[in-house]
Amino acid sequence: MHQPRKLNELSGYQLRTIDGDDAKMTQIYFDDQHWTVRYFIVHTQSMQSGQGVLVVPSVIKKIDEENKTVEMDVTMDQINQCPSANTVLPVSHHYKQESGHYQGWTPYWVADPIFGAVPLNPPHTPEEDFKVPEQQQLRSSNEVIGYLIQAEDGEIGQVEDFIVEDPDWKIRYLEINTSNWLLGKKVLIAPTWIQQVSWTDKQVMINLSREAIQSAPAYDPSKLISRDYQLKLYKYYGKKFHQD
Repeated sequence: MHQPRKLNELSGYQLRTIDGDDAKMTQIYFDDQHWTVRYFIVHTQSMQSGQGVLVVPSVIKKIDEENKTVEMDVTMDQINQCPSANTVLPVSHHYKQESGHYQGWTPYWVADPIFGAVPLNPPHTPEEDFKVPEQQQLRSSNEVIGYLIQAEDGEIGQVEDFIVEDPDWKIRYLEINTSNWLLGKKVLIAPTWIQQVSWTDKQVMINLSREAIQSAPAYDPSKLISRDYQLKLYKYYGKKFHQD
């Protein structure tokens, strides 16, 4: 079952390993071409402050809403031995290769569960490992939160959260806070509606008017996003709803 979930809520859940130990997920790395989560940044008690490791979404087995836990199909020792994550610099293909080779996990450009078994990138030579093409750059959720939203006729808000959908871990929506424009109303914008992202100016351009966004169906961040709400939202914007 596909279930959209707020990233901030998932960050507060306990990550439970096979041996029962706990870890914390602090942010995600997603590719800016397909808006899909490629890695979770995970911290454990044994790690030094500020350090984290790259964990692929495929190790997540179950999400328990009642107990607010995320069950992972790995041990704590495996988590601690994952490639370390540098949350300041972009993640290189070197990190991607390490994470893919460790424990036999598949790198994201091979046998992708969403886009099929055809590699997204051609094979890399060792000297290319540190070269990340711009169109395949991984972005940090912590970096993008706070980006300004530019409608056709001016600013309308800023990115406050990501709505991710398991089990495919695609980013389905950006949660937009319009507190400085629309008296605190929050709205959802799908990445497919984004016209352009200026990573240097930290702005997201949307091909919608401020009035259209202001009149969109009300979004309640305290509730799970239902299919009925999504259908209503897409119908309002004149978009066709697809759920893989």
